Amino acid sequence: MVKKLTLKTKIIRRLQKGMKPREIAEALGCNVSQVYVVKSEWKKGGNAGGSAGIDKALESRIEQMQEPLYTVISDPINPDHYKQHNGIETIDFIEACDLNYRLGNVVKYVSRANHKGNYLEDLKKARWYLDREISHHER
Repeated sequence: MVKKLTLKTKIIRRLQKGMKPREIAEALGCNVSQVYVVKSEWKKGGNAGGSAGIDKALESRIEQMQEPLYTVISDPINPDHYKQHNGIETIDFIEACDLNYRLGNVVKYVSRANHKGNYLEDLKKARWYLDREISHHER
């Protein structure tokens, strides 16, 4: 008898092999956000890849994410300057590195500075968040 693997199990097996979330999503035909949901639960000590004991709430969340809620014609929320780095979105990098709010904003402002219009202002914003991170650790 061949047992069909769940999407969660397929994602976890690819994470264990070191694949990146975007690669996994493309390989499995799912959303990157689904991969991050599974990755988050897996990192918290969830099931290590088998199907026994899979959290039903998580499975439900993944299933609900299968169908897109809407089709985007013009994307004011996720404009092109968010995708300037060989198709890698800044948010995906920040989440993959598990950066906190301050460091995430440093990466965000630095990575988008050349693409938004006011380069120096964005670098100053990045510095402001970096100074706060440094102050936090000097306490």
